[in-house]
Amino acid sequence: MTQPLLLEAGRAQRQYWRDLWQYRELFYFLAWRDILVRYKQTVIGVAWAVIRPLLTTIIFTIFAGKVAGLKSPGLVPHALFIMAAMLPWQFFATSMTEASNSLITNANLISKVYFPRLIVPAGSVITSFVDFLITVALTGLMMAWYRFIPDWHLIVLPLFMVLAFAASFGVGLWLCALNVEYRDFRYVVPFLVQFGMYVSPVIFGSSDIRHKLGETAFRFYALNPMVGIIDGFRWSLLRGQTELSLWDLVASLVVVLALISSGLWYFRRMERTFADVI
Repeated sequence: MTQPLLLEAGRAQRQYWRDLWQYRELFYFLAWRDILVRYKQTVIGVAWAVIRPLLTTIIFTIFAGKVAGLKSPGLVPHALFIMAAMLPWQFFATSMTEASNSLITNANLISKVYFPRLIVPAGSVITSFVDFLITVALTGLMMAWYRFIPDWHLIVLPLFMVLAFAASFGVGLWLCALNVEYRDFRYVVPFLVQFGMYVSPVIFGSSDIRHKLGETAFRFYALNPMVGIIDGFRWSLLRGQTELSLWDLVASLVVVLALISSGLWYFRRMERTFADVI
């Protein structure tokens, strides 16, 4: 039986995490609602979750392989090299976009009912995770097409999935809180997504970028948390034939932890004003 919720002065601060657990059913409801309505009234529905990464992979493969003359390491097909990077990047970009608009989209609910607002951006990231799982299945089909079967490196993939989820959630907390206070951020987010793709090793490998920038400059470049995450996905999916630097992993982990902690701090700080401002 669900315990009754008592509204009293200061309770939101003292019992916040307990209330978050008590409202877990609302979290499930919001996430499931977003999944149902995402592709509602579209002609091909959920197939968009397959078409977007597939077309992007084809275009980048043609550009990198035919135009730029880049080659993937070892015996890895270049399409798989690109797809292994698109997998975490597509999830990160979608989560960032959905989370940034999540509070605005649920403005009526937030302004009328008390519940821990952290549920809203968390639910949007979970919704994006569904698209991620569909892209994982697409990657598996591509591997079967190329007869490129992963080996034991695949067992480490869940760790990089958790890191990608944490990075998406941390950035999403910042953007959704900022978007409530400053509505200009809804125009900034698409630019961040586009810019972020080109400063992440999606088209190019980290080894190519390291060679161009040099070791010192690359250490600063690796502060982009998606560098270590993308390298980790490639290393896990492509039999360890791509570069995986310990520095990249440590840098990504430190930056992701900083994003999560600072994002929670800023979100909780601004949360008390959401209902008034939104």
